[in-house]
Amino acid sequence: MATALLGAVQTIAQQPTTMIMKMTNGAVVRTDVNEVEKITFADTLFNLNSAGNRILEANELCWPEDRLLPFFLPPATPVRSLDMNTAKLSEAERVMFCTLQGIVNRTRPRILLYNHNEEPQTTWPTAHSLRITPVAPSSPYALVKMYKEEINGLVLYSNDRCNHYSNLAVTIAGLDRLLPVTAEIRAKLVANGMDFPVVEDLTPLTMTNALGVYTYLYNNYWNRCNHRLLISERPTIPYVHDIGAACGSACVWLDPRIANERSLLDKMLKDMKPGRDIVLGWYPEERSGVGEATKFGLSSVPADFFENTTVYTAVNKPIKIPPVPKRPKLENKIYAAVYISDGDNIQYCQHAMAKIFEQSGRGKMAMNWTISPALADFSPMMLNYYYRKASANDCFVSGPSGLGYAMPYDAHNTRYYASANSSKLITPYTQLTQRYLEKAGLRVITIWDDVSPIQRNAYAENCPYLYGLTINDWERQNGRLTAKVQSNWLPIIPQYPCYANGVDVITNFFNRDIKNFKGAEPMFVTGQATVWDAGPDKLIALKEKLNALSPGNVNIVRADHWFSYYNEAHHLPFNITLLQDMEITSSPAKTNVKFAADGSPSEGYIWISQTADGTGWVQLDFKESYQISRFVVRHAEAAGLDPELNSRDFIVETSLDGETWTTAGTYANNTSPVTEATINPIEARYVRVNVTNGGTDGYVRIGDIEVYGAH
Repeated sequence: MATALLGAVQTIAQQPTTMIMKMTNGAVVRTDVNEVEKITFADTLFNLNSAGNRILEANELCWPEDRLLPFFLPPATPVRSLDMNTAKLSEAERVMFCTLQGIVNRTRPRILLYNHNEEPQTTWPTAHSLRITPVAPSSPYALVKMYKEEINGLVLYSNDRCNHYSNLAVTIAGLDRLLPVTAEIRAKLVANGMDFPVVEDLTPLTMTNALGVYTYLYNNYWNRCNHRLLISERPTIPYVHDIGAACGSACVWLDPRIANERSLLDKMLKDMKPGRDIVLGWYPEERSGVGEATKFGLSSVPADFFENTTVYTAVNKPIKIPPVPKRPKLENKIYAAVYISDGDNIQYCQHAMAKIFEQSGRGKMAMNWTISPALADFSPMMLNYYYRKASANDCFVSGPSGLGYAMPYDAHNTRYYASANSSKLITPYTQLTQRYLEKAGLRVITIWDDVSPIQRNAYAENCPYLYGLTINDWERQNGRLTAKVQSNWLPIIPQYPCYANGVDVITNFFNRDIKNFKGAEPMFVTGQATVWDAGPDKLIALKEKLNALSPGNVNIVRADHWFSYYNEAHHLPFNITLLQDMEITSSPAKTNVKFAADGSPSEGYIWISQTADGTGWVQLDFKESYQISRFVVRHAEAAGLDPELNSRDFIVETSLDGETWTTAGTYANNTSPVTEATINPIEARYVRVNVTNGGTDGYVRIGDIEVYGAH
């Protein structure tokens, strides 16, 4: 039985939605109330709302060090929704409603706001299994009245001198459970029976520009803000104000191209921790903004139009990574991969991608969709939505340049960021990237624009989940970037073309190489299309165009297969469990033996022993021998199951003939979700995982096995 840790997130005992956490192997995880024998409260004095929820302050959220966002209670049933477009709300009103949403949802998600309306309104509430009750657009202020008991008062501001006052007001509002309002909005609140007190009056302030307003913010409120999340958002764009207000984050709009504004922004970025904290939103200009955050080793998660973070992050489900198709044998063919741009921006993933993914051309040809690994925290069910709808020809890869948009090298301005000559800042960034790549199931990163030798090494050292990296040169240098292999296993491949605006552009770039194909050895070409100009319906024309260049010789493949073929052709280690000819056998099991090495550790694709005696084995036959140099075993916890179900005692063995076995690794009292080992290369045809002590319930569970070998 566990001792429950109930801190800022607990509610009264009879509330069935209480979030109960337990400490297991140093990790805080949710548990069931039936497992609890003792409850310890963090404090005894707190306010309850009329629903019995403890009203939380921004500094009381449960926010583990290894999460981008705090834990929230599951969304209420029902969630109240408001269509702000139909309600014809002004920009200032939308800012107020989004801030209200964050303050209310901090305690428990109960408000969902429709703002962008690019995809059908039902798409994401349905994907998150929410029951929605609309608030009449003719009476939008009724939504405020429902939750007025959780509001302490108002921040009164005016944008007459400059519109940055709204960001200042939003920042203060999140810290003290206030609503940011103009005089006009305050009058509407009063007219609707809500005469909140003005707690902060900003109207006497006389600053007339961004520097003045945000200097005032920095001097008076920055030390109260959490520094784990910095909101960078245009003052009249309220979309991510909900999560900013919920977390007590500062909201700014500073332009790094202006020296004194850059200096102020740098003061804030210096207070943030690389490898943990992020900038959320966007910048006045892309490369200067992303580059400035990258200077400090920080991730930027583009999200200028991302809605309802406080609702969707609260549906905290494991990512259900689908099995990866097995690949045929390597041939002396041309292997082509095409990447679709812009998936680093989670607002694109939420809005435009939802429509583009429905194009009839998707699934007819292998396409590699960039998507943000940050969605694993921001909206796990959004990732699951795309995974569920994906065909075997749809492969998801990370947008630039891992967890959040970073720019190790800016090709337009020929400058390196993130310590090109030091690993101090790039190391925590790549460590963060590794954690979320594995969480999201993404094996390839598209990097904008290039990486230095030290940066390449940081990816190789800290991102073992990767199959490969791609880089871009934008045709702005003399000659061509060349492919490189880091640490004898990680390919770093230039995209030719990058961000192409049409199929003909891709065809012409690929033909630079294809025209020289002799058929004596494999050839590899790869390029990126801008989604706005070359979506799936246009990209499928590439099959015919490439075949015309070299009839019968071009295979357009998934990115994970492309890098697998590339490594095999270059005698580098690759994941040989991807091979079509692999044969897999096991001791008696409750589930299909193929689940033990299908590329997915997720629940529903786990190998489970038939009996509960704590023993079981899985054997892989690769049909020919390889120089085995690495293996990975993912346990129950990697699927989101209880850590206590991880296999504890097991050995990994290799064999040339299936009869005489050599021990490659022995493990006792294992508590980790993933067992990973690099070994001195050993020639073997067979690999066996033999478990002698499974999970606490006696069953052996193997989420996934990977074996890396080379010829």
